[in-house]
Amino acid sequence: MASYNRNFDLSVSDVELIEEALRARGRELSKMRLALGNQDPADIESIRVIEADQRAGEELLGRMHDQKVFYRPKTATYIGG
Repeated sequence: MASYNRNFDLSVSDVELIEEALRARGRELSKMRLALGNQDPADIESIRVIEADQRAGEELLGRMHDQKVFYRPKTATYIGG
């Protein structure tokens, strides 16, 4: 039985490309959601599917963001802004 590869060799530009693709997909899903009306009962299941897909994409973007290591100088005091 095959097993999953748990180690990925992605560059920073690869991760940026993935994030941009997820954001573009989110924009498309938002447009699809806005095109469906809340009044038509036939659209309710489609709306649920779209919103679940949006949620999954946003959660993935959040997990990717949480794994990033942001620059903080080691020798000087960090001043955020």
